[in-house]
Amino acid sequence: MSYIKQVAQEMKRVTWPSFKDVNRFTWVVILMIIFFSLFFALTDTAFSALMDWLIGLI
Repeated sequence: MSYIKQVAQEMKRVTWPSFKDVNRFTWVVILMIIFFSLFFALTDTAFSALMDWLIGLI
């Protein structure tokens, strides 16, 4: 039971982010996921086209 009491005490010390902060960080993560997904998709497409072109030369 000591462990549970210590956890409860520590949880009281935690500074929780506000709803505004959580909402803002969530949108930042979503936008970064979209950005990097598009970046890697375009990079993959470009390298694939380059490799197809190089193999076509053989």
